[in-house]
Parts: sequence; structure tokens; C-alpha cells
Amino acid sequence: MFRRNRSLAKDQDGAVLVEGLIALPVLVLFTMGLLEFGSLMWQRQQLQVGVRDAARYWSKCREFLSCDINTAREIAFYGYPGGASQTRVPGWDEASELTISPDLASLPEVPDIDDVVILEASVRYQGTPFFNAVFSDDVQIRYWATMRYYGW
Repeated sequence: MFRRNRSLAKDQDGAVLVEGLIALPVLVLFTMGLLEFGSLMWQRQQLQVGVRDAARYWSKCREFLSCDINTAREIAFYGYPGGASQTRVPGWDEASELTISPDLASLPEVPDIDDVVILEASVRYQGTPFFNAVFSDDVQIRYWATMRYYGW
């Protein structure tokens, strides 16, 4: 009996299987977390691009040029005016999620060097079911851009 136990202690059969069973869940969780983080950063980058594009449009608007705040929002949300297709960021399509100031009536007729436009955006990150299972709180992605008002 003792002789048999000694041979089991030195036996290496199945060691790789046990190590794999221990390491595999850790590696899967790490990979899923890495992919989720990449998705979060991609959506943040798309939010940044949308806000900067809309700020660029709004910084060149004048009241008599038929600029419209809804056009600025469409540029931010969809990437082009008149957009009604897929949004840049999933779930980012409500007017309350993009604040544009000053409004068109408040823009000066003759731009001064201190005149700026400010756009602020916020969207709730819509992650995968894995992300939602791990994190119960909402993750808000926020970005703001300030550009000098040209008013061409």
C-alpha cells in the first residue's frame, strides 16, 4: 500500500490537464476583459470624433448661413448631415446627450478672438452581456470639445 502511494506522488500523468484547467478560466477572463476594454476605447474614440466634427461645423456657422443645431447633432451622431442610418456609438442618438453652446441666436455677428463654441457629450456604454454581468453600474463615456468661433 505504501509503495503504491509513493509511485502516485512521483507520477506526472495528468499534470498538464490540471494546470490547463486552472489557467484556462483565468486566460479566458483576461481575454474577455481585454476585448471589452478595446470596445470601450473604440466607442470613446467614435464619440470624440463626432463631438469634434460637430464642433468644427458649429464654429463656422452664422445665423444667415442657414446653419441648424439639428444638423450639428446629426453630424455628431451619424457622421453626416441628414443622417438616419447607424449611429457612431450605439445608443448615442438623443438630443439631450449632446449639449451645444452657445445656441445660434447667441453667436456673435462679428467673431472675436475670445469667442468659442463648447460641445459636451455623454453616452451610456452598452457593453456585452459579459460586461453587464461583471459590472452592475452604468459606465458613462463623456467628452467635451472647445473650438474658436470663426463664423465664416
